Amino acid sequence: MPLIWAYTRDNNRFVLFGPSRRVGVDEQRRRAKRLLDSLLTLGPTFIKLGQLLSTRPDILPPAYIDELSKLQDEVPPADWEEARKVLEEDVGPIEDAFAEFKTEAISGASLGQVYRAYVDDRLVAVKVRRPGIESLVKADLRVIRFSLPLLMYFVDDNRSFSLETLADEFDRVIREEMDYEREADMLREIRANFEGNDRIRIPEIVDSHSTRRVLTMEFVGGTKITRVGELEEKGIDRASVAETLQRAYLQMIIEDGVFHADPHPGNLAVQDDGTIVFYDFGMSGRVDPYVQEKVVEFYIAVANQDIDGILDTLIDLGTLSPEADREVMGQVLELAIEDARGEEIEQYRVNQIIDQVENTIYEFPLRLPSNLALVLRVATVVEGVCVTLDPDFNFIDTATEYLSEQGYREETAKQIAGEVGDQLRRTMESLIRVPPKIENTLDMLERDRLFVHVEIEDPNQIFDRLAKRLIYGLLLSVGLISTAIIYAFRGPDLSFLISGGLSLLIVFLLYRSFKKRRGIRARPQFTRQNLRQRRGEE
Repeated sequence: MPLIWAYTRDNNRFVLFGPSRRVGVDEQRRRAKRLLDSLLTLGPTFIKLGQLLSTRPDILPPAYIDELSKLQDEVPPADWEEARKVLEEDVGPIEDAFAEFKTEAISGASLGQVYRAYVDDRLVAVKVRRPGIESLVKADLRVIRFSLPLLMYFVDDNRSFSLETLADEFDRVIREEMDYEREADMLREIRANFEGNDRIRIPEIVDSHSTRRVLTMEFVGGTKITRVGELEEKGIDRASVAETLQRAYLQMIIEDGVFHADPHPGNLAVQDDGTIVFYDFGMSGRVDPYVQEKVVEFYIAVANQDIDGILDTLIDLGTLSPEADREVMGQVLELAIEDARGEEIEQYRVNQIIDQVENTIYEFPLRLPSNLALVLRVATVVEGVCVTLDPDFNFIDTATEYLSEQGYREETAKQIAGEVGDQLRRTMESLIRVPPKIENTLDMLERDRLFVHVEIEDPNQIFDRLAKRLIYGLLLSVGLISTAIIYAFRGPDLSFLISGGLSLLIVFLLYRSFKKRRGIRARPQFTRQNLRQRRGEE
């Protein structure tokens, strides 16, 4: 509740009304750290919520995103005896099911914990759902569902939309993560898609020892992907690993339509020969064909530095309003492309863009549909991992090369040529049809038989607001006159207080009708630029 209070104070100086406040970055960082501590204290469900919030720049400012991105899904494991009950209820007595079982957890996560064991002579990893987590998650979800309507009351329509999609997405994601049978199915499907690729390793499921609450798979070791020093000592080509990782995710999203959606460093390892190992498929998702098509168009537009094409694709995906300031967004995207290519960006250009963005982007609705949230998470986290591996990694060149190899750029060129041909054909048909129609219209005009039907569109509800203001103004006039008359003849009695209170309510409603609608305050984020700044601060 204190955090909700702070959030509403940022939107309205006096909570229920007033202009928005300009909260400094330092203050935002302090609040973000308090939020981080609160999430860790509240437990597993809220740790997952924090991880999800760290991927939603349409909801939280950059300072919050930076702090919450540090939130690792690592919590002390539950007591072994409690975990043992879950394990034996699902797979039977441990002595019978396993040749050997090490009772000390090798990792503890918010929803489960992992142990090492042997099935016959095969070393395996056994993931056991945290005891009692189902009832805890249900209770926490009720709290979140109860709190969000209170928060949405104080925010604009755009953030309200984002918060609603966040709640729905979080409910779905956390329930899916608790279902280990679903995780096993997703793992098998993704593993099959990389069959024959010796640069990618995904553990094999041990079906006989896996259930809805227990997941057993082969144990595959490796070096954590961000331990750059260790990789260097082993002579592993970090640039090659970064390219392999990027290509793997391009394949999953663009071609396969099913992807590993939690690529933080704890879920990625590198073997001595440079093979990348993927762990934990609890958070995984699917991409529908329409989104796949638009993602391809987006990458091709980026490769061609076609700013209008990028903006059009973002609008088609529903992440950008058609009313957005294309000129300002174009400048932001130009800098973003330079940053993605690893080029040096002059700080004064970033500052100029930020000034424009704070005065412009704040006014239009920037939204993140729920079906794109996981894709955005993957894109941002993978880019960060790749840049950590290789500071000179060129994301755009890798994506361009991949799209060319798979024939997408050629296919897009053919599609554009086909569309141009269709447009020319329609233009010729129109040239034939238009003259007779013009002649008929002129005949009707000459005979005074031409009528024009005009329909006014009001997408911004201007007339609706004007009508409300007029009604509120009339009611306020009546209320003030009535209050004055009551006070003059009867003094400050109950009827005076009621009439005065109603008048104050109308004043508040009238004020709200004049209040300017706000979009999302956003600042452009440039991955490499931010990394350089952080290194400089360190």
